Amino acid sequence: MENNLIEIIKDYKNRPNKDLEKVLEKLDQDFEITKKSLIDLSHHLDKIELVYNLIYKEYVTRHK
Repeated sequence: MENNLIEIIKDYKNRPNKDLEKVLEKLDQDFEITKKSLIDLSHHLDKIELVYNLIYKEYVTRHK
């Protein structure tokens, strides 16, 4: 986050609404980016688990 936004956050009680709107927009953007990243990572993790289980099952059947 840029320094200007950090300064606004630190002193939000004394800042004009225009500054607060700027921070809110940035926080909303960051939130949406983070949310999307977490969802994408969750899907990726699910796929890894499926492939792992598939390979592991085959591995176990070969070692009986």
